[in-house]
This record gives sequence, structure tokens and C-alpha cells, in this order.
Amino acid sequence: MLHYAVVFLIIALIAGFFGFFGIAGLAAEIAKILFVVFLVLFVASFFFGRKRP
Repeated sequence: MLHYAVVFLIIALIAGFFGFFGIAGLAAEIAKILFVVFLVLFVASFFFGRKRP
């Protein structure tokens, strides 16, 4: 999931550089959402992950 967030961030940067600001904004929003989902899943797996016996 973090990989997809980075990919959308790179797409947003490239689109913004070439002047496609609508596509850049949409790709940046998708990257933000994916990063937040990644953080929530990471924290959940950290706290509720496998316990040592």
C-alpha cells in the first residue's frame, strides 16, 4: 500500500511539473488517502499483531 502511495505521489509531481494541475491534485489526494490507510493498518498490526508465547 505504501508503494502505491509513493507511485501516486510521483505521478502528482510529474503532472504538476508539466502543468496538468487537475490530474496532479487528484493523484496527490489519492496518495494522501493511501498513506493514511497505510498508517492506520501499520499501527493496528503493531498493537494487535502476533504475540510472543
